[in-house]
Amino acid sequence: MMSLFQPRRLARTALLAVAIIGSLGASARADGEAKLLAPSGTLRVGIYPGSPTSMVTDPSGKLHGLAYDLGGELAKLLGIGVDYVRFQRVADIVTAIHDGQIDFTVTNATPARANDVSFSQPVLAIELGYLVPANSPIDKVEDIDRPGVKIGVTKGSTSERTLPAKFKNATIVPAESVKVAIAMLGRGEIDLYATNKPTLFEMSDQMPGAKILDGNWGAEHMAIAIPKGRESALPLLNGFVAEEQSSGALDTIQQQAGLRGATKATRD
Repeated sequence: MMSLFQPRRLARTALLAVAIIGSLGASARADGEAKLLAPSGTLRVGIYPGSPTSMVTDPSGKLHGLAYDLGGELAKLLGIGVDYVRFQRVADIVTAIHDGQIDFTVTNATPARANDVSFSQPVLAIELGYLVPANSPIDKVEDIDRPGVKIGVTKGSTSERTLPAKFKNATIVPAESVKVAIAMLGRGEIDLYATNKPTLFEMSDQMPGAKILDGNWGAEHMAIAIPKGRESALPLLNGFVAEEQSSGALDTIQQQAGLRGATKATRD
């Protein structure tokens, strides 16, 4: 005769079996997505120094940044190691992702870049602006478009492609990197610098008396970039982004990196 407890034991056994099968299935999916996102077995994260959206060094000497920290968090989720690969500028990282040399970064999801890499849903939005050095005669945006005014931009950046159409009289001058741009501003080789505001704030911290002009000339929509051909991993990446946003982890990353000038991401 069947015990009264036997059906309960059978039910618990069945539930345990379902849980184990589900766990094994999730594990298999995670392994498959890890191999897809990081075929070398290590997540290769492209970063460049000087921007909180990528990588900066905090006062204690620790490294932080949107791409740096999100790359580390994703590697943990996938159960694999992370390899940070440094570049001088974001355009070089996009090229490396296109060529399959890098697996992951966070950058401005422009239509032009979408031809070369695949993007997750937006992570956050950041304003674009202008930085002028101390004692600059340029006090507002309306002062910029004049003959002889030299606007610095990062070589290969969205700013370099976008700003020439905005200014008829000022000259656009490419700089190899943010570090080089700071030196160019100090030597008077450029009169102001145009890029996203988190980078401008980081630059102003190193330039006593420098000022970010009021207003903005647009916004960047930051998203995770991965090589083409790995789109089947986008549902995992989108879920990862949503969890980082809703859990408050993204806010912590921004604070640790000193990322200023960001707003919440919006979907089209």
